[in-house]
Amino acid sequence: MLVLLAVLIGVLYGSAVYLLLRRNIFKLILGLIFLGHATNLLLFVASGLTSGKPAFLRGLEDETIGMSDPLPQALILTAIVIGLGVTAFALTLVYRFYKVTKTVDFDELSENE
Repeated sequence: MLVLLAVLIGVLYGSAVYLLLRRNIFKLILGLIFLGHATNLLLFVASGLTSGKPAFLRGLEDETIGMSDPLPQALILTAIVIGLGVTAFALTLVYRFYKVTKTVDFDELSENE
């Protein structure tokens, strides 16, 4: 399972870098989204994979070995929410950019100036 997730993280990071290097602004935004998802998966894998055990059980404080840590889960959830807001804002900026310049290509933008 860890190997599969490591390969998936590598593919997401590679795809993100490839898309960030393209001249299309939509591909740039998609690359940023992939970068955020890859980082969230990296945090998830780095926190350790435990299955079948909740984070907290009342009255069993001594038996917390092997239980999942809620801090990485909270960090990932916060990153997902912030990423969603940033993505919505970036797509709004891209839409306005396209309406004003009539292009999504950075090369055409530099030629039009």
